[in-house]
Order: sequence, then C-alpha cells, then structure tokens
Amino acid sequence: MGLHLNTAMYTNWFQQATSRRRIAPRPVDPVTIRSMNPADWPAVLAIYEEGMATGHATFETIPPDWDAWNAARRPDCRLMAFRGGDTVGWAALSPVSSRAVYGGVAEVSIYVAAIARRQGVGRTLLPALIESAEEAGIWTLQSGIFPENKSSIALHMACGFRVVGRRERLGLHHGIWRDSLLLERRSNRVGVGG
Repeated sequence: MGLHLNTAMYTNWFQQATSRRRIAPRPVDPVTIRSMNPADWPAVLAIYEEGMATGHATFETIPPDWDAWNAARRPDCRLMAFRGGDTVGWAALSPVSSRAVYGGVAEVSIYVAAIARRQGVGRTLLPALIESAEEAGIWTLQSGIFPENKSSIALHMACGFRVVGRRERLGLHHGIWRDSLLLERRSNRVGVGG
C-alpha cells in the first residue's frame, strides 16, 4: 500500500501556516534633523494641513500663510525631519508671552507627516527640539494637546513632559467645545538653582 498525499489538504495547511508567519519589516532609513529655513514652508504647510485634517492636532481650522506662521514662532528652535530625502516632520517653538519673565518659556508645535506616523519620527524630532530649546536658554516647554491625541501625549510623556492640568471646554472646534491637556517639561540644565 503506497503513501498517498492529499494535496488539497496539504495546500490548505501550507497557506494557513505561511499566512501566520511574520514577515520581517523592511529596514527604515534613519531620521535626520536640520534647522528649518523659509524654503521649507511648502512642506511645513502640507504636514500642518495633514495634522489639521485629523481633527485632533490644533484648534486652527484655516491654515496660516508664511507671514502669520513665521511671526508667531521663535526665529530659532525650528527643526525639520527627513527620512530618505522625504520631509517627514517639523517642530517649532512659540513664545508664550512677550513679558521678560516668561522669556524662557515656550510652546511646542510638533507635526509628523501622515505617511511617517508611528515610525519613530517624533521620538527623534522632539528630543532634538528639547536640545535646541535648552541651547537657546528655554527652561520650560509646554504643550496643549487634545486628550484624544493619545500618540502625541505618549510622545511628550516619553520625552520628560508631565500633565499639569486639563483645561475644560477651552475652545470651540468645528462646533464642539474641546478640552485640552496642558503638558510641561522643566529643564534640569537651564534655569536651575537660585
């Protein structure tokens, strides 16, 4: 009596086994960071608009033009993130007040391109922004984040930020009152001592 192989059963088993097999992810190019310049504005705007489209990145509903965006940000502490030649994110700081006593306090803006989210871009970009801020004499960074933006909250917490409060019904966004979490990071290098 010969051995007979049920090919249909074998084929089915093989397909199930190979579909469960994990395929190793492709190697990803490293993220590189450099200072932002005015020529980066089209890429900055495109990524900002992608963030706006999520409904959880900003209270803004109309994208700014270059002049408005530039005037609202510090001239230093503006960074671009690249991977394999593609722009994948940006970060910048805004002053929180024109009063001298708040000269070392700034608000974080960080945006990652939709195609590059959850790939470690923010984990490279935010620490670089923190380093840039400390070199510029910033002792406190703060960020207002919608509670629904869990990935941004997790990124900030992983980089030394802490939640200091919840601002309830802070603003009307697309007809809905939205809360905002206030996170801050105090430098352990700048503005320490007494």
